[in-house]
Amino acid sequence: MRLIAKTLAGLEPVLTQELEDLGAQNIEPLNRAVAFDGDQALMYRANLELRTALRILKPIHQGKVKTEDELYKLVRTIDWSQHMKVNDTLAVDGVTNSRLFTHSKYVALKTKDAIVDQFRDATGRRPNVNVFAPRLRINVHIYNDECTIALDSSDDSLHKRGYRISSVEAPINEVLAAGMVLLSGWDADRPLMDPMCGSGTLLIEAGLIATRRAPQLNREHFGFKRWPDFDEVLWAKLLEDAQQRVRKSPVPILGSDKDFKAFRLTEQNAMAAGLEDTIEVQRKKFEKLTPAVESGTILMNPPYDERLSEADIGAFYEMIGDQLKQRFSGFEAWIISSSKEGFKRVGLKTSKKIPLFNGALECRFVKYELYDGSQNKEL
Repeated sequence: MRLIAKTLAGLEPVLTQELEDLGAQNIEPLNRAVAFDGDQALMYRANLELRTALRILKPIHQGKVKTEDELYKLVRTIDWSQHMKVNDTLAVDGVTNSRLFTHSKYVALKTKDAIVDQFRDATGRRPNVNVFAPRLRINVHIYNDECTIALDSSDDSLHKRGYRISSVEAPINEVLAAGMVLLSGWDADRPLMDPMCGSGTLLIEAGLIATRRAPQLNREHFGFKRWPDFDEVLWAKLLEDAQQRVRKSPVPILGSDKDFKAFRLTEQNAMAAGLEDTIEVQRKKFEKLTPAVESGTILMNPPYDERLSEADIGAFYEMIGDQLKQRFSGFEAWIISSSKEGFKRVGLKTSKKIPLFNGALECRFVKYELYDGSQNKEL
């Protein structure tokens, strides 16, 4: 069957590689998504194991629509009794990129109307909507006049790993954090540090990778588990296989933050993720931090312009550059930020720049290789 994995902008290549590693066929990178072929087991594994996917969708119908009436008729051509019962609940998510349909919520509403009207005409009753915990979640995507109707096998977004008890201001999305770790090329072959760890998301995603722990190993609820064809025996086998792959991290994963709340939150979230023996965290300012290991990979999500005044941003990023140059020779450092001025003030030669989005903010994910006598070079 054809499936679609949704992701964040810039992570399509990483998700493609993840799908190849899972054994997916006919992989096709799209915009913020990757299409692929796979069987039921692969759909289950994609939900369980993919680190950079937001949702796994199963398209069930396609067609061209130019008006709301055509959309309504297209949805009604599907026999919805094959996917749910009249006493089940449903939710519809709409996504539009079309001059013909400019309001995604209206698309979702018309789709919902077509489904419940079909049940009403057949049974005299209408299914209810439950946007929080539906029996069936449906995704409708319209690009120009091409409409794709899909079942959402994930239900809740897969970025919700279940370990984030609480967070500090501006936490990074779990899928973005995992994508950053994978884009850096780190695969637990050297120590990893985050010296501005916030609530610990980068550290935890690295810890999940290092311990080969599936990101949804402890998640109870998936959309496919409420489908009529759910294979409980197959799912139990896949869970067991995933649990048997978990190992101890071969390298240290180290975090620090100047903020006491961030320090405590990282400890709590790491424990919730089952990584309390994998991640070591301390409370310390970056400008006073000395590395506990001789070399490794540094990942950083420092404050951007939105969290620092314009007067402070230059000095702050200049401090980051000085600290990296003076104390972290032998490391490679990756920084994500939306601040062009900040990057200019880092004052280190860059070896790679990757465009990414952190929420709505257009960012760059920049690599610095730190050697003795690093030459300054503005980005």
